Amino acid sequence: MDSASDNSESEKREDHAHASSTVHSYDVDVGAQLIADTDRSLTPQEASQLRAKIDWHIMPLMCIMYLITFMDKTTLGEAAVLGILEDAHLTTNQFDWLGTIFYLSYLVFQYPQNLALQRFPVGKWMSINIFLWAVVLLCHTACKSFGSLLAVRFLLGMCEGAITPGFMIVTSMFYTHAEQTKRVGYWFLMNGFAVIILGFISYGLLHTHTASFMPWQWLMIITGIITLITSVLFWFLFPDSPTTAWFLTPAERVAAIRRIQVNQSGVENKRFKKEQFLETIKDPKTWLMAFFAGSANIVNSLTNQRQLIVAQFGFNAIQTTLLGCVDGGVEILTIWLGVVLATQPSIGRSYAGVLMYIPAILGSILVSALPFSNKIGLLFSYWISIFAIAPFTIFLGWVSSITSGHTKRITTNGIVLCSYAIGNAVSQFMWKAQYQPRNHVPWAVITSCNFAAGIALVVLRFMLASENTKRERETPDDRHDAVYIVDESGVERKVDKAFLDLTDKENRDFRYVL
Repeated sequence: MDSASDNSESEKREDHAHASSTVHSYDVDVGAQLIADTDRSLTPQEASQLRAKIDWHIMPLMCIMYLITFMDKTTLGEAAVLGILEDAHLTTNQFDWLGTIFYLSYLVFQYPQNLALQRFPVGKWMSINIFLWAVVLLCHTACKSFGSLLAVRFLLGMCEGAITPGFMIVTSMFYTHAEQTKRVGYWFLMNGFAVIILGFISYGLLHTHTASFMPWQWLMIITGIITLITSVLFWFLFPDSPTTAWFLTPAERVAAIRRIQVNQSGVENKRFKKEQFLETIKDPKTWLMAFFAGSANIVNSLTNQRQLIVAQFGFNAIQTTLLGCVDGGVEILTIWLGVVLATQPSIGRSYAGVLMYIPAILGSILVSALPFSNKIGLLFSYWISIFAIAPFTIFLGWVSSITSGHTKRITTNGIVLCSYAIGNAVSQFMWKAQYQPRNHVPWAVITSCNFAAGIALVVLRFMLASENTKRERETPDDRHDAVYIVDESGVERKVDKAFLDLTDKENRDFRYVL
């Protein structure tokens, strides 16, 4: 009997050796250690309560931070009507360069920032960049020449490069794919609130008269101090990951990780993996997404040009500043509508983006086609063109839902946001003095790029849907069903496939969200 028992145990060990593998803990997701060998599922009520707790602790900070960063980023556009052109003796071409240099710096430092977000705690790294951002913003007040303004705008772009990719990573850490689009929409629509708040601040500053300080300098001081305070709050209150979130109990941390298991993409992995980097470069959808990000952000040149455009319609400085607040309201409504459409199963991300492009294209055509004497019609057409902002918001929430493997995710984010920076940088040069005041060429370019971006969304959806159909027909892939890690005590613990830091190509159970 003992001999039979020994033989049985030996067979089990052999089966285990053939059917399983052991990996190092640094090769798997950080959440693997917490939930290895645990299979307790959450009830819908428990999951809902946990999501509500996460929402209350991170969404307000993300919304406030994105509001402030966009408010800071658009201070240049507001400064145009607050005296910076005259005070710093800027030409139209030099003003365009101040907008461009921000995005060129963003482009240069984008991938290094993404690597840093993988290597260091996400929340702390963003806090450092926000603090430096605030200091640079305050330094604007001492700049009275094109050269000095060019330098601080370059530094501002470097710091801003950590914010959007950091928020994308954190959103994917804490939320399921079904929840991510709405959460990205919540913090991205803060851009609209930033425009409104900045508009009222600028309106007040237009009535400020100080001998040694121009209104645009007061704008930099106010926004810089607000950002400085926020960076301190961010350092102490914003979490780095669900595995270390200060507001979650140890049991809730396990539950938070278990809740996003459905994503099949884990939380994060701190080790850079060359093979995932190469897969990203070779993946066709990476470059299709990059094309979309670049073409979709040509319209974002309006961020710095909108005040000048509205003024050219025939409105004075005070009217232009107040009408700028409406821009923010339109942006809020369009992003909200786009996100609502995107979360409808019958519509999805791609088609929602296309639906938002239809009025945007109509608006940009009308701005160029209506008689220049019809300034009200031109103004409303311009507001309709703002609908083009919504598809990129939807897209940001989509990127993390169709990419898995942490190195692949940060590389994809880097490429996409580099393309975003290129689109923003080159588009600033469309607004040449020779095209004013009608600006037919810039509006024609915006119309064409919006159309191209809409086509890219449809093609991307077709690619992903085809891959999903292909995977449904495949025989189940069990290569990663029996993987173990060795804990500190030397005991082997089984790791779920979702936390092996597999890419979306490697994990055949991964399904692309449409």
